[in-house]
Formats: sequence, C-alpha cells, structure tokens
Amino acid sequence: MPQAGNIELETASSPPRLRVRGDWTLAHYAHLQTQLQSVPSAVAESAGQIDLTELGQLDTAGAALLGRWLGEGRLLELAQNSPDLPVERVALLRTVGQALTSCPHKPGESGHSALSEVLEHIGCAVADFWQQVLALLGFIGLTLESLLRSLWRPRRWRITSLAAHIEQTGLDAIPIIALLTFMVGAVVAFLGATVLANFGATIYTVHLVAFSFLREFGVLLTAILMAGRTASAFTAQIGSMKANEEIDAIRTLGLDPMELLVLPRMLAMLISLPILTFIAMLCGIVGGGMVSTLQLDVSPARFLSILQSEIPVKNLYIGLVKAPFFAFIIAIIGCLEGFKSGGSAKSVGDHTTSAVVQSIFVVILLDAVAALFFMEMGW
Repeated sequence: MPQAGNIELETASSPPRLRVRGDWTLAHYAHLQTQLQSVPSAVAESAGQIDLTELGQLDTAGAALLGRWLGEGRLLELAQNSPDLPVERVALLRTVGQALTSCPHKPGESGHSALSEVLEHIGCAVADFWQQVLALLGFIGLTLESLLRSLWRPRRWRITSLAAHIEQTGLDAIPIIALLTFMVGAVVAFLGATVLANFGATIYTVHLVAFSFLREFGVLLTAILMAGRTASAFTAQIGSMKANEEIDAIRTLGLDPMELLVLPRMLAMLISLPILTFIAMLCGIVGGGMVSTLQLDVSPARFLSILQSEIPVKNLYIGLVKAPFFAFIIAIIGCLEGFKSGGSAKSVGDHTTSAVVQSIFVVILLDAVAALFFMEMGW
C-alpha cells in the first residue's frame, strides 16, 4: 500500500538523526510540500546523519523536493555516502542534485538583472539579423549560380512555368496596381493643390504629381504591393511543398529545386515588375491629371504640355531602373523564406509573414539608398 512520505528528527541519538520514510513521489507532492514547510530548515542543518533505509518509492519530483529542503550540496553528499541505497536511487539523487545546482531556486527566477536581459535580447536580435543577412546573400549567390548554369542550356528552361508565373505576378496584378496608383495620384494632386494654393502656385501641382510618380511613387507602391501579394505567395507555395515533402521528391528525381522553383519565379518578377511600374506611373499621372482638370481648371492639353516641356524624361528612367532590383530582392526573399519554413502550418504562416515584412523593409531601404545616390549624382 503506497504511503505518503514523511521526515522525522530523532534527538535521542547523538548526533541527532534525520529519518526519511515513505514514498517521495509526484502523487504525494502536495502532502510532502506542506509537511516540509511546517518543519524548520534548521532541522536539516542540525541533523548529523540522514537515514534513508525506510525510504519507499522515489521519483524526480520527490528527489527535487528533498534536495530543495536539504540543500543541493547535502543531497549530493547523501548520494555518495548511502551504500544501502539501490544503485538507481543513488544515480537519481546525484542527477537531481547536480541539476539543482544549476537552476534557480524559485520558478521564473533569473540570475540576471533587467538591464542584462535587455542587452541579451538586443544581442540575440542582432545575431539573428546577421544570420538572416548571411542567408540572404548566400541564397542570392546560389540563385545567380543556377541562372548562369542554366543560361546556356535552353533545354532546361522552364518556359511554361515562367509564362504561368508572369500571368500570376504580372497580368493578374494590373487591376489592383492601376486602381491604387490612380487613387494615390488623385490624393497627391489634391493635397498638393491645397498646400500650393496658399502660395499662388497651384500650377506646380502638375510637377509634383509627375516628379513623385516617375521617380518614387510608381515603383515604390508597385514594389510594396508585389511584396505583400507575390512574396507571400512564393513563400506559401514553396513552404507548402516543403511541408508535403515535395521538394525532397524533386531532389530524389534528380531535379534541381533552384531551377524548377526559384528561377521561374525570379525571372517572372524581373519581367512583370518593370511593366507594372510603368502602368503605375501612367495611372498615377492620370489620377493627378483628373484632379487638376476638375479642381485647378488645368485642361488635359495644358497638363500634357507641361509634362512634355518641363518634366525631363530622365525621371522616367530613374524610376524604371530601380524596378529590376526591387523585383529580384522580392522574389529572392519570398523563395528563401519558403525554403526555411518547417513542416507545420504555423511555420509556413510565420515565414510568410516574415517574407512580407522583410521584402517591404528591404525595398524601402534600397529606395532610400537609391534616392540619396541619384541626388548626389545630380540626376
């Protein structure tokens, strides 16, 4: 019959003896904890000898509770100086005693200050960021290597897959790109006219809309939309394939996942994003022109005349030249996060979110660097 453990101090002997009886298991944990709380810890310190001959069942929970009360050092000493105990119980007491010396005495207790924890968190974040940068650079190199290796082998080109991805990433995205940029162009023109009216320079609203969409808004809005729409799709598709072990099956068949999955998506983005950027520029300027016609009494002919005579064509080139770089980085991040995802639905969702966040962040960062470069070059 299992009997809850207890502890008793025999003062009749000299020195006093501490006798441990009964079962010290998880089933009696609450009873044992209550009993030990009612016994002063000085009792353990005053005991010269600890007798475990009447000890019943013992598990990790009971040994840990006993070790907390006696002290880690006393428990290790007890494990070494108890020849009557079975070998397995000696090993259990020794293991629990060694574990207790390296863990906090209270659940959730930390041996570090709040400042050190904050610095540790910052350090871990910086280390993770650096690992992500290295992984991204390595994946870029692997993609370029696969592209160059397959460039001279037309038989390995995935034309059907490329055409399908161009339709998904480019053709299907035209409506949302056109609508969004048209509305943003109208808003920019309306706000510009409202502010410039205070200075009697509402005619320069045309310049504001043209410069902003040709140089920045056209390519930036398109890239952000493609990061949220296409990078997430790439990650989800490749992540689902990895979860279903389809990528392992591709390798088993002797095929290269980079050529089969990454290159068609990357090339489709390189083709689609510049075209979508040009459409976004046109729609943004059309939106601004509509507001200028309705609010500023600037006729469409006058609007087009200003565009032709006072807006250099180099602004169009500056906007378009950034599109391939944005397309490349969006496709690479989307595919990389897909390969990094695990076998669970949660992992695929987490990496899909990470792909969108990273793509938008890198796109904005590259756009800022490009803007500074072009400004310093006087372009």
